Formats: sequence, structure tokens, C-alpha cells
Amino acid sequence: MKTPMITPEGMEKLKAELDHLWRVERPETTQKVSWAASLGDRSENADYHYNKKRLREIDKRILYLRKCIDELKVVTYSPYQEGKVMFGAWVSIANDKGMKNRFRIVGGEEILGMKDHISMDSPMAKALLNKQVGDEVVVTTPARQFVWRITKIEYQK
Repeated sequence: MKTPMITPEGMEKLKAELDHLWRVERPETTQKVSWAASLGDRSENADYHYNKKRLREIDKRILYLRKCIDELKVVTYSPYQEGKVMFGAWVSIANDKGMKNRFRIVGGEEILGMKDHISMDSPMAKALLNKQVGDEVVVTTPARQFVWRITKIEYQK
């Protein structure tokens, strides 16, 4: 079960995607289906079958996005978060082998296509939550354990 939280930026992206699908892609695809259907025999009409399939995909995504937008709780920055790793934080970490990383802890709906975002439900995020700069955390993955030190915590305000 994913944590039903999202940043304001993440919610805006979901709303923008929904708006684009509803106002641009769906009408264009519906028009293509109508055009392909007007050509007659649909049994061997590749344009018709492809665009009908695409229309189903768009409708499925629209339903999913509407459900997400209704169910996800937008978590905005609050001063009480300062100094601790919490939802929405940009966290910089390092280990004793010289490796460094920086990422933002967000909801599961926000990590797709974002290399510098991790899910609130990931082992790394769970290990970091409520920790402070200088704290060391042990992150357990199926492969092994990693020890990281928090070097910086920032929030988008």
C-alpha cells in the first residue's frame, strides 16, 4: 500500500496530465476513430483498431488520474519540518566510500521519470525519516545493508 501523499508540485503535474489528456489527446483520438470508422470495413482497418485501443488507454488513465487527485493528500511545507527528514525533503547523503547522493522524498505517484526522487515507501526513505544532519542511517535492501550519513536537508518553500 502506497502512502497517499503528494507534494504540491506533484499534484500540479497530475492535474496538468489529466487536463492534457481530456482536452487534447482524447478529442484528437476520438476524431481519428470517427475518421477511420467512416472508411467502411473496420475488420481490417489498422487506424481504427489502433486508435480505439489508444482511446481505451486514455480513458483508463483519465479514470486513474481522477481517482488519484481525489484520494491523494497534498502535503505542503511547514516550518516544523526544518532540521528533520520528512515528506518533501531534499536530502543529501554520503557514505565512507566517498559516494554521495541527493534526492527528494515524495509520494509514489511522483517518482515516475524522476531520477532524483524516491518514494516515501522505499527502504531509503523509511530509514531517513525523522533523522537530522549528521545522523547515520542503516538502509537494508534485499542485497545488503548500506550505511549513509545525512549531510544536508532542504525544503521547497
